[in-house]
Amino acid sequence: MSLVRAKKHLGQHFLTDRKIAEKIVNGLIHTDQYRQVLEVGPGMGILSDILLERENLETFMIDIDTESYHFLNEKYPQMGSRLINGDFLKMDLTAVFPGKFAIIGNFPYNISSQILFKVLEHRDNVVEMVGMFQKEVAERCASKSGTKEYGILSVLIQAYYDIEYLFTVKPGTFNPPPKVNSGVIRLSRNKVETLPCDEKLFWTVVKAGFNQRRKTLRNALSGVLPKAKMDDHIFFEKRAEQLSVQDFITLTQHVAERAKITITTDEG
Repeated sequence: MSLVRAKKHLGQHFLTDRKIAEKIVNGLIHTDQYRQVLEVGPGMGILSDILLERENLETFMIDIDTESYHFLNEKYPQMGSRLINGDFLKMDLTAVFPGKFAIIGNFPYNISSQILFKVLEHRDNVVEMVGMFQKEVAERCASKSGTKEYGILSVLIQAYYDIEYLFTVKPGTFNPPPKVNSGVIRLSRNKVETLPCDEKLFWTVVKAGFNQRRKTLRNALSGVLPKAKMDDHIFFEKRAEQLSVQDFITLTQHVAERAKITITTDEG
């Protein structure tokens, strides 16, 4: 088998350290809740080798790189239809995984946020995700309110998942080495089935708040709720980074209530 060439346009950096690969796979700890696991972007299969040794897991793989797909097809002939040549971001996950499953991978840095939003979109089925991202992205996901790293992904992920920053990976463990450190995180689905507020509005409020994070929420949310309908609630005077996930839920409930109020003018 000829080795796979790392392609810059796909953001490929192949992990070469098996001990790191084992630590990533060992990050899957909720395997009593699922059996199927999808590896995204397996490359030359350093994580795959370890996943396929786990008898309690049924491993699926998807890679957009045709060269990787053919390499892996030759390396793992037993995979059959569980090895998919395609784009994870366009994949119909519910068609392949009607039940609970996990996602794992050394994810391309250039689509990190899109991968995480895809996980959130399928949060009712994705029980667990263990992934390697650019360290800055991994830290942002795990950051708490009041920090400069705290943002949209922090709030949305932590609304539905418990998140742990597991460990940092140095550039020298990849071929070719990236210019930055990497970070491995684990998302574990929490007990929240639905938020106690309008979830679509929650997402809108969070995104609007952080899109103008230097402004107070009274100004940042003016496109969501007219200022004329805002009252003296303390959250309107704060910035998005100061609010916890629960605070955003409370704010969303309040915005929904204020939106129902009709503003009347005295023509007297």
